[in-house]
Amino acid sequence: MFVQRRTKGGIFAAVVAAAALVVSAIPAHAETGVTSSTIKLGVTLPLTGAAAPGYNKIPAAMKAYFDYVNANGGVNGRQIKLIVKDDAYSPSQTLSVTNDLILKDKVFALVGTLGTANNEATTRLVNSQGVPRLFVNTGFSGFADMKKYPTTFPLFPSYATEAKIMGKYLADNFAGHKVALIYQDDDFGMDALKGFNTAGTTFVAKIPYAALSQADPSVIGKWVTSIVASGADTVVMFGVTSATGALAGGLYKAGLIGKVQLILGSVGSDGTTLKGLLGPLAPALAGSIAASFLPSPSDATDEYITQFKAINTQYNPGAVFDNNILVGMNTAMLTVQALRAAGASPTRASLIKAIETKGSTWASAAFSPILYSAKSHVGYTGYWFGKLGLDGNAVSVDGAGKYTLYTTDSGSAPVVKAAAARPAMPAKGLPKN
Repeated sequence: MFVQRRTKGGIFAAVVAAAALVVSAIPAHAETGVTSSTIKLGVTLPLTGAAAPGYNKIPAAMKAYFDYVNANGGVNGRQIKLIVKDDAYSPSQTLSVTNDLILKDKVFALVGTLGTANNEATTRLVNSQGVPRLFVNTGFSGFADMKKYPTTFPLFPSYATEAKIMGKYLADNFAGHKVALIYQDDDFGMDALKGFNTAGTTFVAKIPYAALSQADPSVIGKWVTSIVASGADTVVMFGVTSATGALAGGLYKAGLIGKVQLILGSVGSDGTTLKGLLGPLAPALAGSIAASFLPSPSDATDEYITQFKAINTQYNPGAVFDNNILVGMNTAMLTVQALRAAGASPTRASLIKAIETKGSTWASAAFSPILYSAKSHVGYTGYWFGKLGLDGNAVSVDGAGKYTLYTTDSGSAPVVKAAAARPAMPAKGLPKN
């Protein structure tokens, strides 16, 4: 840990020094990352390593949507260019490649950067440079603190919100069951614990694991041993999809598939990724319950799914449409609306102001509203629960096109059921603001 802190400090010192030279070289009328013909954006996420499965599909989905917009005139006459950096889910590597994005690639903004610890690692750098960090791919509730993260915009419902909603769902549907919890042992998992505590949820076992340790078979063995020892008949998995896949494999080897009900957090429940990880064992996960804030990727009645699938087919051929591609497309659509609203001569300041003043009205696939304002950087607030089908995709318990939404906040507000509502998909999937 001491070495990592020194490394971060050393990198940051170099960043600040280099930044002074970069800023002085920019003409007064220009903005970093914006030319008369292009807008340059950056994203960091794991393309390699234990956490990569599923997440590595997101940048291609974002790029596919941007390419579609570019082919239809771009944003205020500019083409969007997305620069993707692999961080292998390592916070120190995230800091290094974010340094490159900001100071070497000179991006206008960061978009969809993934991971709680990863975004925390770059906050000092991002804040010092005033770089907008849009629609971060993490539900850590702390990122809604505008004083600590003034340029950061969370989008997903917080993990505390998700856990509170899960707690309500468990109370309504699994009263009397013995429930165990497996969670990633960092701010990601701690946020979930906060939500479960608020909900008053009790567990017969709480099983933490270090990020990326799901690649170690001995770790999975300890999970299964703890589940058996606790007598749990229901297991909540609050981790990334590769950890869910590892758990399912461990349960299968122990003969527990079908005997233990799995309830999966939104982060770890993508059906296509699980099928790829588990191969012929994937059908054993049918009936697992999953939380989501976006529509089911298999819902052919949903106008967002239909439009995004068409774009994916044309601009990302060969990629199976799933929740990760849906996340990437939805993030890219919101980004286009933010860039349009930032004006014909966008600046980082005008981009932030545009999101704070107009973001709550923008088209988005999620069923709960976006709460952005000058006083709030909170994004979505609601989840629904579906069951994984034999094809691996989540379907609504109520049937295709029907979603029961649970909403709340990261604090003490009650969990309530709400009608699913959102703006209509713009014509041809091209928002005009």
